[in-house]
Amino acid sequence: MTKPYTLANYAWLSIAAAVATLCLKMLAWWLTGSVGLMSDAMESLVNLVAAVITLLSVSVSVLPADDEHAYGHTKVEYFASGLEGGLILLAATGIGWNALDRLMHPQILETISLGLLISVLASVINLVVGRALMRVGKSRHSVALLADGQHLMTDVWTSVAVVIAVAMVGFTGWQWLDPVIGILLAGHIIGMGVRLVRESLMGLMDTGLPPEEMRTIKELLEGYAARGMQYHALRTRQAGAWRFMSVHLLMPGEWTIARGHEIADQIEEEIRTKVLRLNVLTHLEPLEDPASWDDVELERKTPPKK
Repeated sequence: MTKPYTLANYAWLSIAAAVATLCLKMLAWWLTGSVGLMSDAMESLVNLVAAVITLLSVSVSVLPADDEHAYGHTKVEYFASGLEGGLILLAATGIGWNALDRLMHPQILETISLGLLISVLASVINLVVGRALMRVGKSRHSVALLADGQHLMTDVWTSVAVVIAVAMVGFTGWQWLDPVIGILLAGHIIGMGVRLVRESLMGLMDTGLPPEEMRTIKELLEGYAARGMQYHALRTRQAGAWRFMSVHLLMPGEWTIARGHEIADQIEEEIRTKVLRLNVLTHLEPLEDPASWDDVELERKTPPKK
């Protein structure tokens, strides 16, 4: 039986695709002089840098937990995704600037047919690799690979728009259409970069689980109320491929430690079954103790000295 490819293998695939498409698109730009194709080539350069960042991040994210990183290293993928978003914003700025310059100083495009054929070939490469990265990113819960795949798929649609625009320039002779498409693409790419940066920041800020999964957890916990148990201080956060949850379980004081522990184990197992990739931590407290009900804040209150 062959071993499954590692995340790093797919990152290397992304690097190879970025190098190939960058060379092809630079050739298409050199042949035609199209600012639209130049913008497309600039985005492929960003793809290459982003692919290298993805390789570094996934290589770190799979490292096992250690004394200094007890929860693992998966959160590093948010840095990769955020940096990729920042690079996209820089590339979009350059694309927009060049498009404005070309709009004020139009140039006649040359060798359009061959340039478009080369650009289409580069887009096919991005399409195949982008779909593969998105599939693997979703199945293995890799934020960095998923972001890289989404970036490549956006590049595909960008290239389609550029090819159509440049072809229209060739048919109509409207030279102004080429830089206008470049400006529109710059705006589109800025939107993609802002989205990636926002998603990365949300992950770095320990955003909780999605609402539907929170409802599942709360419904399960509330189902134990009939057994005389309550809960509070429910907290969740996400760190790349892993998610974490903690909750305080308030149980009747007359219950034995063994009984309380058994129920806590049942709750943890049921939650892990219904919400995948979730590390569950429960804390038992006596239901009748007023101090238990006050213990809900992130920073536990220190009782006053007598």
